Amino acid sequence: MSLFLAVKILHVIGAAVLMGTGAGIAFFMLMAHRAGDPRIIAHTAGVVVVADTIFTATAVVAQPVTGVALAWMAGHSLADPWLLASIALYVLTGLFWLPVVWMQWRMRNLARDAVASGMALAPEYHRLFRAWFACGFPAFAAVLGIIVLMVAKPGF
Repeated sequence: MSLFLAVKILHVIGAAVLMGTGAGIAFFMLMAHRAGDPRIIAHTAGVVVVADTIFTATAVVAQPVTGVALAWMAGHSLADPWLLASIALYVLTGLFWLPVVWMQWRMRNLARDAVASGMALAPEYHRLFRAWFACGFPAFAAVLGIIVLMVAKPGF
């Protein structure tokens, strides 16, 4: 196997991990939230925080490394319009993902607090969930856009 193919496979796996963990995390957090039980939310959010730390964060670091390596090996300029658009969408995704990570930690902690105290979820939890949910749409759309750009490599 050539080095180019190995890096390309790693890049595709990274894209699949970003898309898969993003969709999976969103689904499981939404289902836990809909259950309305602080114990379920606390457990699910705890798993989500671990998954984001292990899988998403690793892919977030690997994608630009493998992407730049692929561009260089294939003779593309990082100034190619499709690459610039991909990089812009990647930055946009990060601008939504970083606050979402903090929100997930905070929602987990608020749900744990509710379980420990036997009280209902604090209003802050519900505000954070709405913000978390809203951040998911542009971030997910941006990742979809990146995948389209990577596959199509349009000439703009």
